[in-house]
Amino acid sequence: MAERVTCRLCEIRKPKRSCPGIGGEICPQCCGQEREETIHCPLDCIYLVEGRKHERPVYDTKDFPHKEIRVDEDFIEENRELFTVVSLSVIKAAFQTPDVVDNDMRDCLEACIKTYLTMDSGLIYESKPANMVAAAVQARLTESIEEFKKFAFEKTGIHSIKDGDVLKLLVFLQRLELASNNGRRYGRAFLGALQQAFETQAGDMAMALGDDEPEAPASPLII
Repeated sequence: MAERVTCRLCEIRKPKRSCPGIGGEICPQCCGQEREETIHCPLDCIYLVEGRKHERPVYDTKDFPHKEIRVDEDFIEENRELFTVVSLSVIKAAFQTPDVVDNDMRDCLEACIKTYLTMDSGLIYESKPANMVAAAVQARLTESIEEFKKFAFEKTGIHSIKDGDVLKLLVFLQRLELASNNGRRYGRAFLGALQQAFETQAGDMAMALGDDEPEAPASPLII
């Protein structure tokens, strides 16, 4: 008699799909329940991508922080190049930091925003999150943005990148994270959406930051 094969997780139900997160076969029920909760799901997993279509945000957009900072579509369009650079800098910093998830990005972006708020007011005080993963992402993100500021200055001879504009873009990305976050422990809906939106522009970012021979991170996005 052939041995009965069961789901790697529940060990009860019959497995019907291969899970790249655990390297084994699991049932649809466990896939839905444990996805990004106990399983670190690759962003390109077909079941994760499909599941995203049925998720609902857990954050009430009425509770967005920093409501005094207005960021509309016209501003984004007028600053399209800088928005692309900041967004790709966020992705680059995230995927160079092991085990980062959306909740880490939330803490990172909030710390960056607080820092830029002090800079915009004429003070210089770097706010750092207690979350060590978020702090590591923040350090990489800050370095990447500063590199682009230096590049832009060397190219034009003027300080064309305004801290106030960077602040607004960080606030916009924070709101996008809050609107995308699915509330799962290892959720990366925000990072997945951002990567998908800017993936084709990674090469331009690499040249902008002077990375002639960029590293190859775990993500398919190479910056």
